[in-house]
Amino acid sequence: MLLKKYMDAVGQTDPIKYSGRLKRVQGILLESIGPKAAVGEICHIMPREGKSLLAEVVSVRDEMVQLMSYEPLHGLETGDLVIASGSPPDVSVGIGMLGRVLNALGMPIDGKGPISLQTRYPMFASPPPPMDRAPISKSIDTGIRAIDAITPIGRGQRMGIFAGSGIGKSTLLGMVARNTSADVNVIALIGERGREVREFIESELGEEGLKHSVLVVSTSDTPALARVRGAFTATTIAEFFRDQGNDVMLLFDSVTRFAMSQREIGLAIGEPPTTRSYTPSVFSLLPRLLERAGIASKGTITGLYTVLVEGDDLDEPVSDAVRGYLDGHIVLDRRLAEQNHYPAIDILASVSRVAPRIMGIEAAKTAAKIRKLVAAYRDKEDLIDVGAYAKGTNPDVDEAIDKREELDNFLIQGITEHEEAQSILSRGTKIAGAVSDVQDGRQ
Repeated sequence: MLLKKYMDAVGQTDPIKYSGRLKRVQGILLESIGPKAAVGEICHIMPREGKSLLAEVVSVRDEMVQLMSYEPLHGLETGDLVIASGSPPDVSVGIGMLGRVLNALGMPIDGKGPISLQTRYPMFASPPPPMDRAPISKSIDTGIRAIDAITPIGRGQRMGIFAGSGIGKSTLLGMVARNTSADVNVIALIGERGREVREFIESELGEEGLKHSVLVVSTSDTPALARVRGAFTATTIAEFFRDQGNDVMLLFDSVTRFAMSQREIGLAIGEPPTTRSYTPSVFSLLPRLLERAGIASKGTITGLYTVLVEGDDLDEPVSDAVRGYLDGHIVLDRRLAEQNHYPAIDILASVSRVAPRIMGIEAAKTAAKIRKLVAAYRDKEDLIDVGAYAKGTNPDVDEAIDKREELDNFLIQGITEHEEAQSILSRGTKIAGAVSDVQDGRQ
């Protein structure tokens, strides 16, 4: 019995190693004659000097194998040995990942030593079958008033945060990570600036937030394949914690960088460019990533995905495609950010598609009334600012003017400020003027 696991490992080992030779290194693409390998298989490239490099087969043409590396290509030359591993990429997972920072392949990069791991999960697992997904019926708290009261998020929902650069996407993710009622956070920082990683951990996430979080980092200087695989690694880790019966919050920053990385790969292997040079594989890969979040038999993955909107155009290709796949969107408005209104959530442009199922009647009435007041004020804002609005012209505008300060205090929230769900509902009900018990507005 003591030797059984070793005997099983020997029995599963293929003693024949398929190998080939590197023929060309062009940009980010490697070409070799052989080895016999399938698309998605991991290969080891053995340079004459230095350590071996991990690469993945991205295309096969007759005897020509095209690969991309997870690491920089320095030191490679024609004739280097390429050895097929015989297996697709997978991820070692375990409870010991909590509080740790990992690279695109799930290896620790925080200098805290090795991680005690339990098992291995496939990097490219299938989403839960449609008929096995229970309807979303419970909310998950974020501690952010503008979200919990107006655009609530359900357990197992997939929500997008759409914004241009510099409006506060990462800050909002940090607030959610610190304040959420989820059991575990899995945070993917894909294609972001290297200096922002430690800043996010220390300033946005904080020590308490890190304790129940796992960070997967693949910065903008890493190869395109590493950025794409980092996204799938984070999702795989989230699935492991989900299968332990947890409610997992998957915080992903950003889908746009992921799409740009896949575009880089697609163009390198000869895919035809389409809208704004995005290749067809980008739009086939997006649902394979996004559909893996949701409700499963043992737990849930609630996905919060940031989308960097190019030129603040919400109809650009990636934004338009992602919005169609997700269950709602939170829009950050540059105009609000310029007014020092943080988080800069435009509650009129934001939608949660499962809100009717997770909000009680009175909570829904409160959210609708707050939206109505904000819309009324915004419609007449120019006239109000120049003093041309005559009070008494429109009762809704009059009420919005009277409650302007209350609304701002409710929707504006400090980075470290946290508020419980019951308090949020009570404050919102008071502003909206509702007269029923706020307990009825919670499920």
